[in-house]
Amino acid sequence: MSSLYQSMIAVIEQSITPLAGRLGQQKYVIAIRDGFTAALPFMIIGSFMLVFIFPPFSATSTNSVARAWLDFSATYRDQLMLPFNLSMGVMTFFISVGIGASLGRQFSLDPVMSGLLAFMAFLLVAAPYSNHTISTEYLSGQGIFTALLTAIYATRVYAWLKHNNITIRLPKEVPTGVARSFEILIPVVVIIGTLHPLNLLIEAKTGMIIPQAIMHLLAPLVSASDSLPAILLSVLLCQIFWFAGIHGALIVTGIMNPFWMANLSANQAALAAGHVLPHIYLQGFWDHYLLIGGVGSTLPLAFLLLRSRATHLRTIGRMGIVPSFFNINEPILFGAPIIMNPLMFIPFVCVPMLNAVLAYTATRLGWLAQVVSLTPWTTPAPIGASWAANWAISPVVMCLVCMVLSALCYLPFLRAYERSLMKAELEKTQSHAPLAETAGTH
Repeated sequence: MSSLYQSMIAVIEQSITPLAGRLGQQKYVIAIRDGFTAALPFMIIGSFMLVFIFPPFSATSTNSVARAWLDFSATYRDQLMLPFNLSMGVMTFFISVGIGASLGRQFSLDPVMSGLLAFMAFLLVAAPYSNHTISTEYLSGQGIFTALLTAIYATRVYAWLKHNNITIRLPKEVPTGVARSFEILIPVVVIIGTLHPLNLLIEAKTGMIIPQAIMHLLAPLVSASDSLPAILLSVLLCQIFWFAGIHGALIVTGIMNPFWMANLSANQAALAAGHVLPHIYLQGFWDHYLLIGGVGSTLPLAFLLLRSRATHLRTIGRMGIVPSFFNINEPILFGAPIIMNPLMFIPFVCVPMLNAVLAYTATRLGWLAQVVSLTPWTTPAPIGASWAANWAISPVVMCLVCMVLSALCYLPFLRAYERSLMKAELEKTQSHAPLAETAGTH
């Protein structure tokens, strides 16, 4: 068993850790992550509005409060939808600007100008204008992948032109703001001169503009991202990275965010139209079923630590229990420790995967309400799960079931680790006892 563990650690250290480190420091991964982070406040508020607009009551309810809420929502539906349409409905605006600004900063460009250039590049291909109106079809989740590509392309063009001194330079006496405006002129011309003809060419050849063509090509990948194997693979990678001390959640969520946002947009559109929700695997599913208390679903473990017979573990439990309610579990991961601890490897990796299978199966069977809202990742699991699913009760029950099963899975491994710590403490005490006796004779 020891040799197997040592072999596994060697593989992690020699192969997985360097790869994960390079991936986590990759400019484009950082930019995409920053872009979604910048857009997050707007999307959370927009999602909250959607939950308010579609109250969690039956349309035939006779309860006075429910009836008043339903009637108010129906009467003022257009007015109430405006904040949603201008936040979640145009999420690609915020994402493209955020990606462009982050990537521009990494290339030593002006982040404001690079963000605006990325925004313009996206609008150029994803917001066709005709009959004095702009189409909004690809401004929400359907245009996310286009926003990523155009933001990266526009910023790279800007960086290449500037680093090769292909720019308009004004005398030093000219104000900085004016000089920056002229500096961006050539990148704007290049972006328009490349993306616009490309968009027209693709439309002429296929009948689809760029975002439509991209979604058509990625349809199988988007569909695969909503499957149980995709869930298990993403959780497995996250847990292995974290066990090696690498922030695996940042890497995995950076990859999965575009798929989650596209799926969330589709679910919200289905909710507004009164259709069956098409997708299961969204960020709310990841946050509130797979990461209960943080990576590894360690909130139940924190409760177990509070009653540990080992002084060290009880202390870590007291330190980590409150942060764990808000999905912050670094005190437990590094204090117990869980990271690089062979006795805790199996439950740390397997518990979130067990929760994934349970929640996915329950959703497929129609027992568990699906996610329609984006919630802050720090929201305590039962509350966040219910909020994400339009305040349904079934997610609360699922969270509690997952927590009980997680505790049962962690318990035998914790007891084994606890015995090893107590044995070490006893041996340390016994080794110090003769020294104390010897000192007392002098």
